[in-house]
Amino acid sequence: MPIERNERAGETTAREHRSIQTQAEQAETRSFQPKSEEAMQAGAREYPVPPFPKQHQAKPGEESRLDPAPLYDAPYYKGSGKLKDKVALITGADSGIGRAVAVLFAREGADIAIGYLSEDADAEETLAAVEKEGRRGVLVPGDVADPAYAEAAVRRTVEDLGRLDVLVNNAAFQEHVSDLDNLSEEQFDRTLKTNLYGYFHLAKAAVPHMTPGSAIIMTGSVTGIDGSRELLDYSMTKGGIHAFARSLAAHLMPKGIRVNAIAPGPVWTPLNPADRKAEDVSQFGAQSKMKRPAQPEEIAPAYVFLASPQCSSYITGEILPIIGGY
Repeated sequence: MPIERNERAGETTAREHRSIQTQAEQAETRSFQPKSEEAMQAGAREYPVPPFPKQHQAKPGEESRLDPAPLYDAPYYKGSGKLKDKVALITGADSGIGRAVAVLFAREGADIAIGYLSEDADAEETLAAVEKEGRRGVLVPGDVADPAYAEAAVRRTVEDLGRLDVLVNNAAFQEHVSDLDNLSEEQFDRTLKTNLYGYFHLAKAAVPHMTPGSAIIMTGSVTGIDGSRELLDYSMTKGGIHAFARSLAAHLMPKGIRVNAIAPGPVWTPLNPADRKAEDVSQFGAQSKMKRPAQPEEIAPAYVFLASPQCSSYITGEILPIIGGY
């Protein structure tokens, strides 16, 4: 083909490019919508958005004092026997994600051992919610960082409820620090003992009582994926939990026990006002893509999914982030 014909063909193609460009730019101008500044609402009911009242609590924090109260009862969630006659031990079940998981597990037919540190009033409310679903519950207070607690909690679960099918390692300790020099060895030790040792001891105590089809679910965190400049020790433990879940999944595969982790983003629970300054709590979750924190009832169905052999029998060693968008 002569050079002149190549040049004409090139000019023709360039004009086509410009025509497509013009059409696309005109279409964008006509259809452009400004970025929404409102928090995303995509659930069965509307969820609270920041700013929240400024508030701070002494550790370990009480759900009954949170304003607004966390939404955990999931009134539009209908059970269908996914955990019929199973027994679950859930740590940190007095409040937050743990309470919501306890309620939905009960709605799916499970009896619940409610592990918690010392928040008796909150734990009693979780127990009442479990019993309202027509299932049995037992309160198991104590410190997950204590190896003796793991043995005692599992023993109490099996003795009072007859078996153990699902372990939810969920209890956690968290404290922000703005500078590495402010991270004391006492805090570092407490975070690791609660978030890593606690998960290890409970898994070790639970596994001998589990049969094929049982499940272990661990609560990780988006901080264990992305890190967090003010949660150095906490982020490290959450990354460790993710690795522990993957490794334990492979280890327990011959026993037919599945192990998975869920990595939530910001969730409205007592963990945060018992950690952050009141001003920061007011804006908690506002920086997420949905511009609000999750409510516990928005996270809990994922635990049902990973606990149920009807739903997730081919899923083990997975880390499921639930962070409100990327």
